[in-house]
Amino acid sequence: MASTRRRRAGGVPMAVIRLGVAAIVVLGAGVIGGARAQLRMGFYDESCPAAERIVGEYVRQHVGRVPTVAAALLRLHYHDCFVRGCDASILLNSTGNGGTAEKDAAPNQTLRGFDLIDRVKGLVEAACPGVVSCADVLALAARDAVAAIGGPSWRVPTGRRDGTVSSMQEALAEIPSPAMSFPELAGLFATKGLSVRDLVWLSGAHTIGIAHCSSFADRLYNGGGGAGNANGNNTDPPPLDAAYAANLRERKCRTAGDGVVEMDPGSHLTFDLGYYRAVLRHRGLLRSDAALVTDAAARADIAGAVASLPEVFFQVFGRSMATLGAVQVKTGSDGEIRRNCAVVNSGH
Repeated sequence: MASTRRRRAGGVPMAVIRLGVAAIVVLGAGVIGGARAQLRMGFYDESCPAAERIVGEYVRQHVGRVPTVAAALLRLHYHDCFVRGCDASILLNSTGNGGTAEKDAAPNQTLRGFDLIDRVKGLVEAACPGVVSCADVLALAARDAVAAIGGPSWRVPTGRRDGTVSSMQEALAEIPSPAMSFPELAGLFATKGLSVRDLVWLSGAHTIGIAHCSSFADRLYNGGGGAGNANGNNTDPPPLDAAYAANLRERKCRTAGDGVVEMDPGSHLTFDLGYYRAVLRHRGLLRSDAALVTDAAARADIAGAVASLPEVFFQVFGRSMATLGAVQVKTGSDGEIRRNCAVVNSGH
């Protein structure tokens, strides 16, 4: 290939394009390596050949009517994978004997999409009883929902098994907080086998997200954040752009209550680079959004993505989603295949 100093038409550095090519190679792999190798493409080809088609058709139908479903399913999958791995433990209900489940933890109380997953799981069960896990249904649904709004698609190896334990306390400890600094986020992601670049690219999902005013009230009303520094490695994130903050206080968040704000204003139903542009302009709503520019390497990656073709972001986002979807999965004889996603097979 030509020198990395060459530039494509439109001023896109060849080095950035190479990043995209590398992503294609990773996404083309049918099996995620290491301890996750029991996941594979086509896992249900013989036992339930219609499974992926059933999930995809149902999700596309509903996202077509209600595009915000895409963000809901993506966030549901993300929160699931951060607690006990991608095992659908987020879908389990709390039990009457004092067992409070993940879904009832404070960070999960604004999650949506549970009913949709239950319905599509019911369709899969009707075709192939007791074969396809809720964890696989959720992973496939998140991918198909993003693709349905014109976002990237990625290969989803299947073969996950469902967990039988769901703990509110674990959710409180493991789900990234919107108030975290960059080192805190990077450290938590590392415990899941996710890199700093995975942190940067997965944050890009906020392009279709919304934030409750209460989740960034400190930045909106108290000027939360620091002034930053020249090398971009101050862990105290920069404050919210003053003019933008004033506009939000006037129009969206008149009090520190629970109004909602688009994280990518003007294109929150389009999977694009608008979120990253907002972050670079100090218009990232959450402290964790603003934290991305306090790390020099992360800021450079964001700037490179913004200067590149959208397809490059699609490719690296897809690669990181494939990595996330294989975090601490249960395979083989671990876990179970739940018939009802909200209840373990031996439960009520």
